[in-house]
Amino acid sequence: MLLERARTAYQSWKTRPAGFSFAREGHRRTRRVREVTLPDDTLRLLSFNIQAGIGTSRFREYFTGSWKHLVAHPRSVETIEQIADVVRHFDVVGLQEVDGGSLRSRNVNQLVHLASLADFPFWHQQLNRNLGRLGQFSNGFLSRLTPYSVEDHILPGLPGRGVILVKFGHPVEPLVLAVVHLALGEKMRNTQLAYITRLLSPFRYAVVVGDFNCRLEHLGSSPLAELGLRAVEGDLNTFPSWAPDRHIDHILASPELEVSHSRVLTDCLLSDHLPLATEIRIPDAVRAATLEHRLPLID
Repeated sequence: MLLERARTAYQSWKTRPAGFSFAREGHRRTRRVREVTLPDDTLRLLSFNIQAGIGTSRFREYFTGSWKHLVAHPRSVETIEQIADVVRHFDVVGLQEVDGGSLRSRNVNQLVHLASLADFPFWHQQLNRNLGRLGQFSNGFLSRLTPYSVEDHILPGLPGRGVILVKFGHPVEPLVLAVVHLALGEKMRNTQLAYITRLLSPFRYAVVVGDFNCRLEHLGSSPLAELGLRAVEGDLNTFPSWAPDRHIDHILASPELEVSHSRVLTDCLLSDHLPLATEIRIPDAVRAATLEHRLPLID
């Protein structure tokens, strides 16, 4: 039995291309679904950088635990199972640093495993850096609601950064969610934010969630400020999880959206980031447009 499982895993790696390439700005993949569903009155939203289940709990572990980025540690699968217990309480979850199946995740696609454990009927993986057996670096999206469109966008700069653009409701007046993981450097990060600004500018109701790798004040002078998005309110330091003093994970929403119950899940010490949660009221205009124009979309 073990020999057969090893042979199957080996065959799958033979057919999985390794490496990554520089992609032109604007390259995207679009996924459309037939069923269009609308959320209830309130959408419970979570953003979480899960650090591929590595679970760093103090600064020195960035050095002493660096081997966990290459091979699986004994509790890697258990950590993902604990994360599933956290995300199951939300309607829509944006994830960063998800491993799509490599040595460090015990060849487990962490996003699929989370969707299965937490009973999410819809999930989407954006593979941003493919290092074969050494890592499948991804963003992820879990949802109890079926969007009408999901787009993968590769962000400008070095490979490894992307945005998932998710649209709920109907194209006439959608609710748009962007799940992002941005660059560390300010110059390239602003270039990426300019690209995201162009993506979201046509939409009245937009939410951006993810690991921005910068504090909120830096966003105020970035290209994203053109959209007039508001940050959810509160003391929302998310990094590092064991002594949070930096607000670098954000949820930003259009001024027309009603946002409430924003909070950091301070007791969730399963990553070097803490999860950030909020609730968003679905606008009447989104609901009305969906009911009026409800038609099945064709792939």
